[in-house]
Amino acid sequence: MNKSLGCFLLMSTIGILGGGTVVAQIAIPAPKQQKPVALVGGTVHTVSGAVIPNGTVVFDNGKITAVGANAAVPAGAERVDVTGKHVFPGMIDAYNSMALGEIGLGAPGTIDYAESGQINPNARAEVAVHPESEQIPVGRSGGVTLAVVCPQGGLISGLSAAMMLEGWSWEDMTLKAPLGLIVHWPTMVYTPNPFSQQTKEDWLKRRDENLKLLSDAFAHARAYMTAKKAEQAKGVPYHDTDPRWEAMIPVLEGQVPVVVNAFELTEIQAAIAFSEREKVRLIISGGIDSWRVADQLKAKDIPVIVTDLQSGGRRWEEYDVMFSLPKRLQEAGVRFCITSDRSGANIRNTPFHAAQASAYGLDRDEALKAVTLYPAQIFGIADRVGSIDVGKDANVVIANGDILEITSKIEQVYIQGRKTDMRDKHTRLYEKYEEKYRQIKNIK
Repeated sequence: MNKSLGCFLLMSTIGILGGGTVVAQIAIPAPKQQKPVALVGGTVHTVSGAVIPNGTVVFDNGKITAVGANAAVPAGAERVDVTGKHVFPGMIDAYNSMALGEIGLGAPGTIDYAESGQINPNARAEVAVHPESEQIPVGRSGGVTLAVVCPQGGLISGLSAAMMLEGWSWEDMTLKAPLGLIVHWPTMVYTPNPFSQQTKEDWLKRRDENLKLLSDAFAHARAYMTAKKAEQAKGVPYHDTDPRWEAMIPVLEGQVPVVVNAFELTEIQAAIAFSEREKVRLIISGGIDSWRVADQLKAKDIPVIVTDLQSGGRRWEEYDVMFSLPKRLQEAGVRFCITSDRSGANIRNTPFHAAQASAYGLDRDEALKAVTLYPAQIFGIADRVGSIDVGKDANVVIANGDILEITSKIEQVYIQGRKTDMRDKHTRLYEKYEEKYRQIKNIK
């Protein structure tokens, strides 16, 4: 390494402020857990069971090994006194675009949300995740340890992945992939728009074309799967591999669910009918009107990812129609979870969306489960994450209060037992401008 490059890399990592203050600029991924760690004396919110006052959580090799009021601390373990603190499982944001885009429209080179075209089932979110994204440490500072990263664009966007908010590379960060096939259901009802030159006839034609594209994609994938399986029989010729349809085989076989972005009533009903025709597992994402078909969703065991809790709903509806959506789903027996606003930059707000649902009638314990255990159950990863239980990954958050309260501070996060770096862009800016006013005060 030449001297100038070395200096550049050093200054990219460390910023030197006036007065000799040194502020680290980049959060550094932690090494794998080296020895047992015991969090002792805190209030442990297991989520799957009772709250344990003055509890102990022990983890080793990235896994939780003991939980309880009298859990034994292994010899040689690092004891962390968390007396007066609260210990929670790491939160899960179940639908977002974390680390797929950084700056926005002004810098398209930093954006990798979507592939071109309408049908891209082979697009994999995990390989596009940028481990150096500023969104990762910011989300981690909010108590989120796992993000379900979803591609965007087109009708079939691609495959989502469960990504840990810690690691040197996307391979390090991937907990499970593929997690779901992302589909954007076409709007079903025409709404006149005085600013659009498109006629109703043109709109209906495009909608029907999109619906046919979706149906044809699944038909092609099913025919491809049949042809590939038939190759094993004697005399059947080899069929060229098509990455698009190859990616859909686990979906057609029921191993991977279809996550359909459907908001209004007609969209949800159409998506349900489509899933039954295609015999695929369905998860509704968005679901503004899901409470209107709650009986149908419950009967078919179709879960809902509530993604637009703070959108406010339509102008003609009650002001709290979205705020109370989780409560309505819970009362109807529909499985659900709560996310932030789909943006990777805002997953730090995940707990506050759950808190708002709690403020509008959802039981507080249910609200906490909606951002921890419930998304894990919906995506089939509850054996690894979502609660503080023996055998699960040591994704643990230490806070000075209720994690759903905006006034509480996340003091430390462990991901698979690794003590994560709690610095992020927000803390760096705070330190920078704190130093600015310290200098001004000294000058005066």
